[in-house]
Amino acid sequence: MSKAHRGVLLISLLCASIRMLAADNARQIVDEAQKRTNSKSERYEGLLQSFDANGKTSEKRWTFERVGAHGESKSVIRFTSPAEVKGVALLVVNHPDRASDQWMWTPAIERDRRIALQDRSTRFFGTDFSFEDLEERDVNQYEYTLLGEEAIDGTACWKIQSIPKQAKSSQYTKSVVWIRKDNYAFARIDSYLNDQPTRRLNYSAIQNLQGIWTAREMVMTDLRRGSVTRLALDKVEYDVPLKDESFTLQAIRRQ
Repeated sequence: MSKAHRGVLLISLLCASIRMLAADNARQIVDEAQKRTNSKSERYEGLLQSFDANGKTSEKRWTFERVGAHGESKSVIRFTSPAEVKGVALLVVNHPDRASDQWMWTPAIERDRRIALQDRSTRFFGTDFSFEDLEERDVNQYEYTLLGEEAIDGTACWKIQSIPKQAKSSQYTKSVVWIRKDNYAFARIDSYLNDQPTRRLNYSAIQNLQGIWTAREMVMTDLRRGSVTRLALDKVEYDVPLKDESFTLQAIRRQ
């Protein structure tokens, strides 16, 4: 082998090693971020304010309860106002290796329906969150690449690309995630369809609650529609006593 060929080979091996190291580092960062948010359960009250591109606003309130963590959790979102959606509930059963199962209960017509995978990209009750955005996925469902470092709102962050291992399990082809270096809290997520960013989720008002760095405010922007939804969290509690049997379709029908 000539010196030129050996040089090219060494450069190729070095580049491959750098890519593997970046991937390993990215995975470790996301894994640590997930570990720092572990809790047996969670409860909060949410205020949603939606603003469309023409300035029209709407407001909804919901309660959120979760039992379990990440890819093995179950959650129930139930609207408390306004009157036309009061009592409507969404049950989300997350899985460690695939997309969640979701059911919606509408008490006014006493009917439930399963949210099909192909419908997860639709807007959730006029907000800029899609049904998929309400899932809680496990770190193992993605491949990660460290893209570098970048400040968000003046705070140093790691910038990481994540790509679903199972392409059909997500409406998004990739996401770019910014994780704060000081406390491993999420600062921003840009979600892409092919090479076009479609949604941006910004986290703010981050506080340490019961040892977990928690964003008390999240703003989801639909970059194609030009609309925005602000979610403010109140009365946030972790490790509250919740029963697993409360997170079934039969249970949300009774409440």
